[in-house]
Amino acid sequence: MVMRTKTLAIAALTAALTVVVWTPAATLAAPSAAADTLPARLSDEEFWALSQDSSEPNGQFQSDNLVSNEQYLQWVVPDLIKRVPSGGVYLGVGPEQNFTYIAATKPKMVFITDVRRGNLCMQLMYKAIFELSKDRADFLELLFNKKRPAGLTDKSTASELSYAFWDVVTSAEDVYKANLKRIQDHLTVTRHLPLGKDDLAGIEYIYSHFWWDGMRINYNSSNAAAANNRTPNNMAMYGDLMLLTDAQGASWYYLNTEESYRTLKDLETRNLLVPVVGNFAGPKALRAVGKYVREHGATVSAMYLSNVEQYLTQDGIWTIFCANVASMPLDARSTFIRSARAGGAGGSGLMNYLGSMQDDTVGCGRVARRVVQ
Repeated sequence: MVMRTKTLAIAALTAALTVVVWTPAATLAAPSAAADTLPARLSDEEFWALSQDSSEPNGQFQSDNLVSNEQYLQWVVPDLIKRVPSGGVYLGVGPEQNFTYIAATKPKMVFITDVRRGNLCMQLMYKAIFELSKDRADFLELLFNKKRPAGLTDKSTASELSYAFWDVVTSAEDVYKANLKRIQDHLTVTRHLPLGKDDLAGIEYIYSHFWWDGMRINYNSSNAAAANNRTPNNMAMYGDLMLLTDAQGASWYYLNTEESYRTLKDLETRNLLVPVVGNFAGPKALRAVGKYVREHGATVSAMYLSNVEQYLTQDGIWTIFCANVASMPLDARSTFIRSARAGGAGGSGLMNYLGSMQDDTVGCGRVARRVVQ
């Protein structure tokens, strides 16, 4: 077996981002008193219409962001579970790190909003793989085009899955192409989604990286400069992300248990994980999602922001984002999940922060209240 430093200095505080959680004030935007009428499932037509009608034009970002680079994202999960009741609506951004938070909070419905249409293509790829796979090992087999190793059971942990798949030889190109067709056919023939050639090409582009890079795929894998060693590529690989835990050593990773996996598979199967294209400070996407949630008498229970806020601040559109958030149906337990760089000696330390938005002097809540008043 090829030996790896599986912890990747993960415990040595080499991650670039820290996860920050705080809870917004109930006065931001009280939810409707009507009973929750969120659907038990969406038809394929309803799913696609909701996704596309809520979306804005494709935008740009500095990377494809095919894989998370947030090595400490699980540290907030124990407190997140205490703060956020199950059965709400989860909002998120970016790739697979959302799955861990979704599995933990067990929402009734999910919207993943990202400025890049490429992220919508990625979420559709994941949707097909979840729906086509009976369990976690099948999921990894199809995701990475690696033949399922013997001996894995429904009790295998994420770390056991990672180690088992790591040394499996990647399948040949004909297998990859057959699996790609299987994924695309599931979306277009079985699910009847009217995907255009650009979306199909986007799915192929993303899936090809998972085939080519395998479990070594990371945040910079599709970065040409990093691939040519012109920039550092010290991001954690997918196989290593599967080994991460919270501060107490407990794994909340979405592939750590069959229960977590089934939470995601069930949402995907019922078309209740809806990808949306949009800027967090855009004129349509977040407000459309908030309007849908409000009209169904539901509440946004959690919103994962990653570090998007730093870009909104740079662009000078912070207050627009805040107003978009304030337009959503929230309550006192609605919780933001943020990622932020940590300082410390040498700038290398990582710190996790928890705090109530009601007491936060720099959080979006107070700005949002000024904007909407």
